[in-house]
Amino acid sequence: MKFVKIVLPAIIALCVLSSFTILKKNQKSVYAFGVSASFVDTVVYFTDIQLLDSAQLTADGFLPKREAYSNQLKNYFESKGESNRTCMIYFSESSQKINKELKNVADKYKKNKSLIVKKLEKSEFHFKKPQE
Repeated sequence: MKFVKIVLPAIIALCVLSSFTILKKNQKSVYAFGVSASFVDTVVYFTDIQLLDSAQLTADGFLPKREAYSNQLKNYFESKGESNRTCMIYFSESSQKINKELKNVADKYKKNKSLIVKKLEKSEFHFKKPQE
């Protein structure tokens, strides 16, 4: 009887703890980068690819509160005195796909010789988890 009282709770605890580990492994990381362009300015800014902490895509493959991430980039430029910028965010669970997307988008802007493409380092700007 003592054996059952000791072993049974240990087995239950092991099952519960391992299920949390499995859930954690199924959560995929979300990578993102931002682009800021303006119709009245020739400079286009790109952020570094960043890992979004605590972000998960929905079942449809969308990033919840993605407009909040775009607004963070827009607010950054407004605080620097650059208003009227259009800010976009690109995201993916695959680091290879997001690297390819960044290259494709940057190449499209670089084709236009009248535009200047600048990179925002992570030390200058980084995405934060939106407020709930």
